[in-house]
Amino acid sequence: MSRLSAGERREQLAEAAIRVMIRDGVAETTTRAVVTEAGVPLGAFHYCFRSKEELFQTVIERIMERNLPPAGPAHPEGATPHDKVRALLRSYWDQVRARPDEHLVTYEVTQYALRRPGLADLARRQYRHYQDVYRAHLESMAGAAGLVWTVDLAVLARYGLGVLDGLTLTWLIDRDDVRALAALDEYARYLASVAAPADRVADRVADRPAG
Repeated sequence: MSRLSAGERREQLAEAAIRVMIRDGVAETTTRAVVTEAGVPLGAFHYCFRSKEELFQTVIERIMERNLPPAGPAHPEGATPHDKVRALLRSYWDQVRARPDEHLVTYEVTQYALRRPGLADLARRQYRHYQDVYRAHLESMAGAAGLVWTVDLAVLARYGLGVLDGLTLTWLIDRDDVRALAALDEYARYLASVAAPADRVADRVADRPAG
């Protein structure tokens, strides 16, 4: 076994687990199957993870991290808030279409956890993580597009997660690209309606009388 750090070994095992989940399904993903896929002894798993639940949480986080788009594409001069938000959402959707099997795994993990006594907290942590990441992504999206949100960010993140989660699951079922993009564009219109150009907001704040 090659000499890897604990972090590198965790990464190796998480990637092996993703491959096993895609190939065999979450319910069939055992620690033995994961170490066999990774080509390491069983002891390596227990060195890196306290439980299979911890491994699953790591898998969820890794899949989400790499399926988020970059901070945002460059926007042409004169682009509207809708144009900017739409471009960023389409960047996200490109990631969904590029890795459908990984997204399917995340839904399987949720169902697996909810149906097993003692594992429901894994599903709760999964979706808390999703909301935290999506909230941070909304902040990045606004920064990249030069916008500020005019509604509570925690509420907007929960709403947006519900929209994107539903759109993703529906697309995994029917693979209807045309309707998926149409629905995504409708969501972009909503986001644009609750966004304001950051420079205008800053100007209004600066114009307020002191005191």
